[in-house]
Amino acid sequence: MDEVKVVVAHSERATLRVGDVFLKVDADQARIDVEVEAMSLAPVPTPEVLWRKPPVLAIAALPGATLGRLGGPSTGSSAGWAAAGAAIRKLHDAPLPPRPGRAGRSIAALAAELDDECELLVTNGLLPVDLVTRNRQVAEAALRPWTPAFTHGDLQIAHVFVDGNEVTGIIDWSEAGQGDALYDLATFTLGHEDHLDDVVAGYGTDVDLDVIQAWWSLRSLLAVRWLIEHGFDPFAPGCEVDVLRSRM
Repeated sequence: MDEVKVVVAHSERATLRVGDVFLKVDADQARIDVEVEAMSLAPVPTPEVLWRKPPVLAIAALPGATLGRLGGPSTGSSAGWAAAGAAIRKLHDAPLPPRPGRAGRSIAALAAELDDECELLVTNGLLPVDLVTRNRQVAEAALRPWTPAFTHGDLQIAHVFVDGNEVTGIIDWSEAGQGDALYDLATFTLGHEDHLDDVVAGYGTDVDLDVIQAWWSLRSLLAVRWLIEHGFDPFAPGCEVDVLRSRM
């Protein structure tokens, strides 16, 4: 009998692996609806949906492996990172999905959320004030007008599978929708900025590196408290707090 492996679990959702099947359990049916719709529209490889019975979505495992993980070394080649960049560009060039995604929050809403979060980080003693202040300044460059693209919205390195120099699939589409393309690129390279040049080469067009760096700071500032409250460690080597420190 295949053993049950907990891939990730917190109070909002959980993902289990049983053999070659992943079971995603999510109490928010809207997130599952977005995920299934986005996978059907995305012009890049995605997992096969095996069955769906709310609150569970069953998808097939993908061949290949990820390029690494946040806080760990890269296990992929420069060509593999470039292939990921090309796949991301293909997604961003696709016809827009019907609704905004995580990467599509308005400038005003994002700025307000960022200000509130920075205040809580300092007030609760989670991060020193100089670290928060500096990264809030860096994050400002991300708060600018952008042209909507088809974005994944949570394009962590662990969500992109590569076999050799070929992308075999992208998983976890619950935050997908219209959004800022550079948010995806920044999320993918978070903690692995040494491979940003490879990703941009594969992406095939100039990107504003100041905005990429701004999104690294912004995403990390918004994530620290949530991660702590849900049992994760943003202070682990190479993770969000180290990303913030690298901007000092």
